[in-house]
Amino acid sequence: MDTLSIVMSLFIALECLNVILLYMVPGSTRGNAVGVFKAYAKAKADPELSILVDYLVNWVAGTKLIFIVLLIGIIITGSPATKVFSVIALIFSIATFFSRLFPIIKKMEAGGGLTVNGYSRTLGIMIAGFIAVFVVALVVYLIGYFRV
Repeated sequence: MDTLSIVMSLFIALECLNVILLYMVPGSTRGNAVGVFKAYAKAKADPELSILVDYLVNWVAGTKLIFIVLLIGIIITGSPATKVFSVIALIFSIATFFSRLFPIIKKMEAGGGLTVNGYSRTLGIMIAGFIAVFVVALVVYLIGYFRV
């Protein structure tokens, strides 16, 4: 298995765990579950907000599942070029976290809206780590590809 396929497989495994949490235990404070947000508990107390939050949590889980299945298809049937462009797409799409979601979660944390202190920093480091691993894997793959 090539470097890109290995890294995408590891990402798939992590995302599968997140999907399981979102579908089975959305109130957890682990992974991408939403128990880390104090507003989640408040929303559960209001039937109208609760159903909206349930819908959005399941939408996120379903979207993650779509990407998981697409990545599995790319790993199994994708050409080298498809894998390279898929990893580039993952790098850019994951990086959007820093332009949209990171400022929001930092604001929520500053306002006391999270149940876990330092969560925004931990999440930022984890997302940056994903990006770094994909970039390194891409460089390693391309170096090996052009040596041949």
